[in-house]
Amino acid sequence: MESQGSQPRRRRRPARSCIECRRRKIRCDRNDPCTRCVSVHIRCTYKLYGDQPRSPLQSLEGTSRHSTLGTLAPSPSSHVQPIREPLPSTDHGQPLEPGTTTGTPTPAGIPHRGLDFPGQIYNEQSERVQNSESAITDLLQRIQSLEHSSAQGPVHNLSETGREILNRPSQPKDLQCIFTKTRVMRWSLWMSMAKEFEPFLAFYAEATGKGNGETFKGAETKALLVQVGDLLRKCKHTARSIKTWRPSRSLSNPQLGLELPSREVSDRMVALYLQSFESTHRIVHTPSFWVDYQRYWNNPHNFPIELRLKILLVIGIGSSLHKQENTDIGFRKSVHRWVYAAQAWLSGPLEKDRLSVSALQIDCLTILARQIFSIGADLVWTSMGSLVHKAMQINLHRDPKHLSGISVLQAEIRRRLWATIIEMTAQSSLDSAMPANIPESDTEAPSNINDDEIDETTTALQPHPEGTYTAASFQILLLDSLPVRLRILHILTSLNTQISYLDVLALSSELSNASRAYHSFMKNNQSSSITPFHRNLLDYLVRRFMIPLHCHFINKARTNPLFTFSLKVSLETAMTIMSPEPDEGFSKLMVNGGGLFREGIWCAMAVITIELLAQLEAQHIDGTLHRNFEYIMLLKRSANDIIILSSERIRHGETNVKGHMFLSMILGKVEAVQTGADCELSIARSAKDSLEFCHGLLLAQADSSLLGIPNNAGFASGSSLDDEPEGPDSGYDLDLDWDFLFPDSGFP
Repeated sequence: MESQGSQPRRRRRPARSCIECRRRKIRCDRNDPCTRCVSVHIRCTYKLYGDQPRSPLQSLEGTSRHSTLGTLAPSPSSHVQPIREPLPSTDHGQPLEPGTTTGTPTPAGIPHRGLDFPGQIYNEQSERVQNSESAITDLLQRIQSLEHSSAQGPVHNLSETGREILNRPSQPKDLQCIFTKTRVMRWSLWMSMAKEFEPFLAFYAEATGKGNGETFKGAETKALLVQVGDLLRKCKHTARSIKTWRPSRSLSNPQLGLELPSREVSDRMVALYLQSFESTHRIVHTPSFWVDYQRYWNNPHNFPIELRLKILLVIGIGSSLHKQENTDIGFRKSVHRWVYAAQAWLSGPLEKDRLSVSALQIDCLTILARQIFSIGADLVWTSMGSLVHKAMQINLHRDPKHLSGISVLQAEIRRRLWATIIEMTAQSSLDSAMPANIPESDTEAPSNINDDEIDETTTALQPHPEGTYTAASFQILLLDSLPVRLRILHILTSLNTQISYLDVLALSSELSNASRAYHSFMKNNQSSSITPFHRNLLDYLVRRFMIPLHCHFINKARTNPLFTFSLKVSLETAMTIMSPEPDEGFSKLMVNGGGLFREGIWCAMAVITIELLAQLEAQHIDGTLHRNFEYIMLLKRSANDIIILSSERIRHGETNVKGHMFLSMILGKVEAVQTGADCELSIARSAKDSLEFCHGLLLAQADSSLLGIPNNAGFASGSSLDDEPEGPDSGYDLDLDWDFLFPDSGFP
């Protein structure tokens, strides 16, 4: 037996600190690398000592596999990727002794175990290690082999953690700027870039003579392509003839045709407006407006043009919810004249009466009417810029408490009007893909009071508690969700289109919380004053921000499950938009409305149809199409509902038939795949049938607009508007439409 002095000295306890901390005699936190080494930019390495055998997991506690292999490697130039998960081991090793180094012969008489790999990694730490250099060299070779094979596989990028992938900023290719029809569109373009739409875009290109002529080879399909092209030209010609009755942008006599309808009709329309749109767009003070309204009827011939325009716009907006169908064409002509007259008055020489709270109210009403009746609705963002500047010039962006001589009523009207202006600015920014240029402001939120609780004699406000419903509640709820919606707009419209998915998820969560907050508010306030129209309108104005936020990641979700949430939340939002709470007034708004009402519908349509086509293809490939068709049928019903809505929109004044044709082609392909028919032929037949149907609707609309409709409800028929026809290429109907799907769709 060897003497005590000839044996290596053993420590009584293991040293778990890193080598550098032990050398400096400071406390080590045993992290890898430890905080001390990181702070002085020194490489952190560990060397373990001990008397008792330890398993590989115990031996490597507080030590990275990268540091261990790097220390034991024969060459410092060898690069070893960190192994994140230790492989299981059935053996146990002992830590190295202080004087042991790699590559040195092991003295005899010390028991050892070999290193067996793959399948098991043994961190052999005995007092004497034999053949360690060859074993480590073999290990490095095997690791390099695994790295090489991993790089050749389709999942080599999975070495990144999910958080790294989600947090990595990306520059979406589908957020590129496209300049068409004097407009720049970015995130709306993602719909046209979805691969599911390629056959329909190719068909349209062939029908309009812009294809290569080789995509569709069937004789019957080619014959249908010719017919579809002819029908598209007929629809375009008929649409232009319909627009000839529309008034000019400048009226030679601003007061021409500005008479109010009958008192009975006017009363109903004013009441409809005040009960509906004023819930979210607080523009007028209801008791004060009724006073002006009564003054008009007391002396209609000597009434200021400013107040006359305000009343006419309120009547026009309210009548968009009117039930009588036979007044639509006559009313539309009258409303267009009123809107143009208001726009002409606002665009006149800048005098004192053009720069006042009353003029700003007319401006807000004009913009709202333009969106409801599709009067240059996609140009609203530019108009909002002018409106914001005028509002700032009269200090609406400063809280009235900083202004002297302002009554309590006027201060509250100013707060409400400023909140309305910034809400309309945010909505127009979403539709135009332009920044929301909202200036810095210290204007407080409107007080939670009813209109009849404040008048010119009020000297102090007594707001209701926050959870109590009043006439200002919906505007306050919109203001609560405005910060997160503005941050969404900043991401979407920023010049730097780097988007982190973690940021998207955080914003989505905030927006969902805001939605739950106002739903909880309405659930706790079962007031008869809260109608389904109010709930639908508030939900629509907030929820529609969700689809543009997630649109870039919807396509990614098809190939990367990390983005599946975007597909889920976008589809749920689209279904909610297309299935609002039953309400006749809101349904009529979705039929007639343009601008923000139209854009939300088409975004929801795109999400639903892309999902329908993607699921159809996936189930067709998997052979499960006829065994699991409930989801497909649900999406088909939603697409059919959108087609019905598109038909109603054309029947009530819209002239763009591309949406109806596009949806019909999609459903035609779905039916063909389900029945095993020829897809190309089914798409062509669906397009032809759709255009024939739409052309009939346009002809009926043209006859009504040219002949005029009898005025059974007191509206002027507006047939005199033909005296100033608008040119067929004047660009009047510039709403965001299907031209972003068909960028070169013009006809000679």
